[in-house]
Amino acid sequence: MSAKKDAYDAALDTAAAHARAWLGTLPDRPVPPLTDADALVPAFGGALPDGPTDPAEVVEALARTAEPGLMAMPSGRFYGWVIGGTLPAALGADWLVSAWDQNAAMRYPTPAVAAIEEAAGAWLVDLLGLPAGSDVGFVTGATMANFTGLAAARRHVLARRGWDLDTLGLSGAPRIRVLVGEERHDTVDLALRHLGLGAPTAVAADEQGRIRLDALAEALAAAGDAPVIVCLQAGNVHSGAFDPIGEAAELAHRHGAWVHVDGAFGLWAAATPALRDRLPGLAAADSWATDAHKTLNVPYDCGIVIVADPAALRAAMGVQASYLIEPAGPGGPADPFEKVPELSRRARGVPVWAALRSLGRRGVAELVDGLAGHARRLADGIAALDGAEVLNDVVFTQVCATFGDDERTAAVTRALLADGTAWMSGSRWRGRAVLRVSVSNWSTDEADVEASLAALRGAVVAVG
Repeated sequence: MSAKKDAYDAALDTAAAHARAWLGTLPDRPVPPLTDADALVPAFGGALPDGPTDPAEVVEALARTAEPGLMAMPSGRFYGWVIGGTLPAALGADWLVSAWDQNAAMRYPTPAVAAIEEAAGAWLVDLLGLPAGSDVGFVTGATMANFTGLAAARRHVLARRGWDLDTLGLSGAPRIRVLVGEERHDTVDLALRHLGLGAPTAVAADEQGRIRLDALAEALAAAGDAPVIVCLQAGNVHSGAFDPIGEAAELAHRHGAWVHVDGAFGLWAAATPALRDRLPGLAAADSWATDAHKTLNVPYDCGIVIVADPAALRAAMGVQASYLIEPAGPGGPADPFEKVPELSRRARGVPVWAALRSLGRRGVAELVDGLAGHARRLADGIAALDGAEVLNDVVFTQVCATFGDDERTAAVTRALLADGTAWMSGSRWRGRAVLRVSVSNWSTDEADVEASLAALRGAVVAVG
């Protein structure tokens, strides 16, 4: 017997009330959490109750106990790591995804979510100016998007050397040379480890972290006739800089290499006419990875992998089983599970569809332009502070600054975080301690920028 129609009412009403209350605090609340995990473990742990608890009571206890340990990551004054917020339409869609409870693996049993994801994928390919007909898969995040694109690359470059990876595995296979920029994100290395490809060969980068074409040419020549994958970057995590993708792809393809682009947050620059020139030749690559939570502002989790050759992606990710229904027959539209590592998964492409549908083409461009504009205004304000120096060319949404030596920079960072008005990550870049700012939230506005700069100014004064 199915659940009665009112079985969920009390729990959902309680959750909705707490969700609205939480969202309502974001404009004014301090950004850092008020407690730590060690303090919360006893409240959530202890002995598991012997009997059941009313669902609404469970949700009430969960929300009330968790609230002090929540960081205001959705705040317009949160600039840590590269973490976006959630657009209203995307949040509403995500609630529906949980309520619908569809396993988004196959087109036949879940036609609605399959159709929504296919529409969202087509919009993404069009917005980003990528080759028509590319396959799009919705994965957990940028790490798995990189993994999936590189899995397609691995199988493809080995097949071109006559090696059947599916049957023979990697043992005894020709060694794949993976060339990466010296300042690639560490998750690229992680994906390569997962794929059994080992450590990549680092290629020299310039002062902004962009791969150097002369060094790439040398590395490609040194690889000889080995199968090669070249990983490029759209958006350096410190500087925001973009590799010269078109020129690098042309070089790589001359050597028969597969070109993959890690565009976790920076790929979205291609969606706006004002910034598209940062990515000339983007469509010349073979695969692309991004994270819709970082710049498009959909809820966790939602990475996106795009592969120009659908056959390469489906061959790498697909699985055959007698119980998997294929109504379209061979050559028909791909099932979602043929484009991602998972079989069972939530319909994470639905919030992407909702975000794109609510913004439209112009709205996406305005969102991305706004993030980049706030980064420039923050950089200008930081540069005016006593002893401050902005180290990067602010070409997108990232700002890296120092306040003198490493000790003073770290002290300013600590003072800012202790104030609680804004959150900006500490990091190290090119051998120096830096304050790193990543503008990723759709709700950040001029007031947030000014309040954040005022807090940073106070931190500088306090440190002296």
